[in-house]
Amino acid sequence: MRVVILFSGGKDSVFATHWALSVGMDVVSLITFKIESNDSLVFHIPCVELAPLQAKALDLPITYVPGISQGEELSRLKDCLMELRKLHGIDAVVLGVLLSDYQRLAINEICSDLNLRVITPLWRKSQDKYMLELVDYGFKFIITSISVMGLPPDLLGKILTKEDVLRIIELAHKYKFNPAFEGGEAETLVVDAPFFKYRIRILDYDIVKEGLYSWSMVVKRVELERK
Repeated sequence: MRVVILFSGGKDSVFATHWALSVGMDVVSLITFKIESNDSLVFHIPCVELAPLQAKALDLPITYVPGISQGEELSRLKDCLMELRKLHGIDAVVLGVLLSDYQRLAINEICSDLNLRVITPLWRKSQDKYMLELVDYGFKFIITSISVMGLPPDLLGKILTKEDVLRIIELAHKYKFNPAFEGGEAETLVVDAPFFKYRIRILDYDIVKEGLYSWSMVVKRVELERK
């Protein structure tokens, strides 16, 4: 099956890529949209400019589309999928969505119009179990933004260990946020995984406080390091 993957570089889209490759799918291209605003109901925003570097680490093609305005995400996605279907004869779109009905249904509608299947390997997966599995599988990921009370900023920029994930799960239960951040409570960036040919090294970054309970990580210098 020839597929494209909606790819942000966060844990969910990278896991979806891992799943697609592990079951033998032909990944024709990753698709990354760079949204110009600070908010989108459809696409992840922080650090997506690093997605081409991750694609190189994965040795996979990427369709990187910058300059997307808020509100035009779905129409631009439809145009992009039409072009990829024409060029590569794709059969399906793989999403890393966990719980968002809005995202899943909106993309389902587009793909239905284009006669493309939508595959969601993470749909309704246990959030606590999933976060622990990521670490067990060897995913190295960092938190790049926080937007919720109860999640401490000392976790920003740190490769999360099992102890960190257990702490996040405990805090999520205490403060009533989603432990896998499906509600936008935080965003992540995968810097290494078992199927990466290179790891991503972040050499310099800043932490910016944006609100009472919100912080973001601004990456300034990165490099690829062969494994």
